[in-house]
Amino acid sequence: MRKPYVLLLGLFLALFVAPAPAHAADNGSWSVYPASSEVAARPYFYLSADPGTAIEDKVVVANRTGQPLSFRLYAADAYNTPRDGGFAVRTVQEKQRGVGAWAKPAKSRVTVPAHGKVTVPFTLRVPEGAEPGDHPGALVALDERIDKGDGSVALGVQRAVGARVYLRVNGPTLPAVAVENVHVVHHQPLVPGLGDSTATISYTLHNTGNVTLNPKVELRAEGLFGRTLLSRDLSRIPSELLPGQRVHLTEPWRGAPQLDWGDVTLTASATDTRNSESASFFALPWPAAVLLVVAVVAAVLLLRARRARALPSVPVRPSRPAGPTPSRRRSSPSARL
Repeated sequence: MRKPYVLLLGLFLALFVAPAPAHAADNGSWSVYPASSEVAARPYFYLSADPGTAIEDKVVVANRTGQPLSFRLYAADAYNTPRDGGFAVRTVQEKQRGVGAWAKPAKSRVTVPAHGKVTVPFTLRVPEGAEPGDHPGALVALDERIDKGDGSVALGVQRAVGARVYLRVNGPTLPAVAVENVHVVHHQPLVPGLGDSTATISYTLHNTGNVTLNPKVELRAEGLFGRTLLSRDLSRIPSELLPGQRVHLTEPWRGAPQLDWGDVTLTASATDTRNSESASFFALPWPAAVLLVVAVVAAVLLLRARRARALPSVPVRPSRPAGPTPSRRRSSPSARL
């Protein structure tokens, strides 16, 4: 019986820079990089153009194995992965709106001989109505064969490697970053003082401008009376935040206070832009929280009881007993004789 294989593509797009002299995106079997002159090698495609113009360039696909390899060659839009902000590109089945729609390789499929390479020209046409600013993407060489592994798991994988394309459409640029949705969740020990108190700070980093940012994020926490509890620069942030992209991030806070009340402030900054967002927190061990709730409930009940005793009594008039209704005599006129 044949097993249905699940196709995973987007997670295996190798878009990093290998420390090789060719500066190629490389997965060990093949690499993709810009064609270069002998004078200078380009790690990526750095392009700029006016709306309504076209750019001609070339991409190289190199085979590092001992057998021929065939690839689907296509252009794709880039985006930040929502959880860690990594540089990723759209799959061939997804709709492309920027570089993925504007760049067209001269060949959509190429076969590269063993230990050889193939250079493919491509044309990037920027439409008249293209918005100014950065439009990141990649030229991707996709191996359309499905790698089924050892066959013990019904999982199929397609591998791809892409050379990044950093395109800037000329016009007004606006760098802008925003910090959104800041939340603080405390994790208290069962017994106060016996265990570490930690917290998780979650937030969203949003590029609201039209250029790629290299952001920095500063975390600051203050307790009662403005005491500084925490102040540090965060390291687990994306190195590049692409235009329009949102990244949801978390930061652990070890040694968070077990009993305090204050604010957490996150400040994001990049060249010519800066933004802050805060969230309040109330740290209270759960036994103390239970006692507090019990005390509040007891206080409410006691207050109601005191109010009930303090209300003045209203006098009630006794009702008269019901008796016979007295009869009235009627005087009759005297008869004349």
